[in-house]
Amino acid sequence: MQASYGVDPNFEWRVHVALWAARRGLSVDGDFVECGVNAGFMSAAIMENLQWNKQKRRFYLVDTFNGPVCAQYSREEIKGRRLFYAEQAMRSGAYVTDVERVRSTFAEWRTAVIVQGTVPEVLETVEFGAVAYLHIDMNCAFPEQKALEFFWDRLSPGGVILMDDYAYFGHECQREAIDDAARVLGADVLSLPTGQGLIIK
Repeated sequence: MQASYGVDPNFEWRVHVALWAARRGLSVDGDFVECGVNAGFMSAAIMENLQWNKQKRRFYLVDTFNGPVCAQYSREEIKGRRLFYAEQAMRSGAYVTDVERVRSTFAEWRTAVIVQGTVPEVLETVEFGAVAYLHIDMNCAFPEQKALEFFWDRLSPGGVILMDDYAYFGHECQREAIDDAARVLGADVLSLPTGQGLIIK
């Protein structure tokens, strides 16, 4: 709530699932990564719950911090009004475009690493090691698929990938893109009633 400046998106069950997934991530080697941070609502909840300053891991927070990249939306997503909803959200101020605000939110956690840029291009600029937990929430099929593909070989056995909109109504293009990538990678996605998708490697 503090990360969102008092705005409550009513994501209690999504947060519950994310906390479980993050705790599961602590059982294997590697850092934590979130692709699609926005205000930091989910990652802040995890870092608070896991007492992050006691963990000897980095938490990479990857986002444009300038809203979604409109050019990444496919024709199908545009037809399904995903781009329209993204632009509407940007106009209403739902996307945080002040990276310093995000830096301030995460300043209390010493190993939080803010990475500003566009997925997938920005991922190649960071020297990621092993990853134990990956959260994907970019509301667009292309960068979500690319993030899954990029991090798969870096994900430790037993590591967790949580996708925010995998089975959520209206986000079918994201699910299809993730399923396509998972099929090639030999991964199996669990569809959750929250709309999230879960992979344990």
